[in-house]
Amino acid sequence: MQLIDTHVHINFDVFEADLDAVGQRWRDAGVISLVHSCVHPGEFSGIQALSRRFPELFFAVGLHPLDAEKWTTDSQKQIYDLCSSDPKVVAIGEMGLDFYKAQNQQQQEEVFLSQLEIAQKLKKPVIIHCRDAAARMQKLMQDFWANSGSVAGVMHCWGGTPEETQWFLDLGFYISLSGVVTFKNAIAIQESAKMIPQDRLLIETDCPFLAPVPKRGKRNEPAYVRHVAEFVADLRGVSPEAIANTTTQNACQLFSLPITANKSVKCNLLQQTK
Repeated sequence: MQLIDTHVHINFDVFEADLDAVGQRWRDAGVISLVHSCVHPGEFSGIQALSRRFPELFFAVGLHPLDAEKWTTDSQKQIYDLCSSDPKVVAIGEMGLDFYKAQNQQQQEEVFLSQLEIAQKLKKPVIIHCRDAAARMQKLMQDFWANSGSVAGVMHCWGGTPEETQWFLDLGFYISLSGVVTFKNAIAIQESAKMIPQDRLLIETDCPFLAPVPKRGKRNEPAYVRHVAEFVADLRGVSPEAIANTTTQNACQLFSLPITANKSVKCNLLQQTK
């Protein structure tokens, strides 16, 4: 069974002491590729170095909504330049809106739209963080689509209702499920998980956060994406292998990732950097 974890943060300090062992565990679990998300430009060089250390690791560049105040006149150029120059950059993000923890809604929206513009110019997908902001997010995206054209992407660590899920499916987005879907009280997310079309489904850990059952309460890591796959398979009444194949193919399609072993999974090829 081959898996792709489409959202990790292995640059965090909690992985510093044993990252090589973490890497061996994700390989042993069948994780063949990972997409490392980014919180702010200060992380760019460190994540880029990790992508050299682990050939199967690709990454996104962007600014998280909770760091919107860090957006400067140079931020757009920093994102644009690295995304243009490094073939291992496969997306813009994570970006979006978070009205749960912050009140600077206008600033978040301006930064979000600026990053959508970069993605539009570079024809890169976006990784979207959306918390307590689904209705406003839908409106901003609908207006951008109408005025500037659509952008591909994924709603990451999705926690919305089936109705909200359909909003973003209608905008052409993929939906990524994290360990939260395994939580006992995640009823709305589990209902959303059942309705996502096969060709729009992704899985992730969002590590080191939100470890899935049966690892809940521990530091999350990419190997645990297998538990997400197994739980989602049970919800949807299919085999874990079917979910692995589906989500791996979808990740390759969205992020133009190479595939290393499973010939049955057809993906767009991206030349690996040495």
